[in-house]
Amino acid sequence: MTTVTATESRTARLLTDWLDPKTWIIAVSLITGWTADRWPGLGWGALSALFAAIIPVLIIKRGVHAGRWADRHLGVIRTRLIVMALILTSVAIGIAIMLLGGAPTSVVALTVAMFTTLAVLTAITPRWKISVHTAVSAGATTMLASQLPLIAILILTLVVIAVAWSRVALHDHTRAQIVAGGVLGALIAGLLFTSLR
Repeated sequence: MTTVTATESRTARLLTDWLDPKTWIIAVSLITGWTADRWPGLGWGALSALFAAIIPVLIIKRGVHAGRWADRHLGVIRTRLIVMALILTSVAIGIAIMLLGGAPTSVVALTVAMFTTLAVLTAITPRWKISVHTAVSAGATTMLASQLPLIAILILTLVVIAVAWSRVALHDHTRAQIVAGGVLGALIAGLLFTSLR
């Protein structure tokens, strides 16, 4: 449930909460799976989403419920690093299962790109709070560029910009942090997905 405080923009809060990394990861995983091999591919895409989005959300929710971290956006750097390490482990397990099970190459490439992006973000985070929201949304849009019509990519690009605006409007990131996240996410995801698929 989205909670809006009296001092923040309702639009920004809704964009941040509804278009968080989990939403992008589930969407790009399912679309890539479907594009790769229709129904069997969709199953592999769902497996990728399970390890890269669903399990991480459960880890975050359990931590918030137990009081180990303050909120699901993980504003505290120490908390963010712990959760990132757990998510990297989850995604690595997912990749191993996909490789052993013969998942479509594009789904494996997608998941490796997500893992690598998160690993780089994790390395940067202790020094600077780079935006995971913009990294994931820009990376997902870049990977979808070869799978969806141009008009869809243009719309998604506008959505990425709206997500970036929401992070600054809520004072969760600076402009530099959202730009860096977006550029980094797009570059890593685009290069790895294109070269591995």
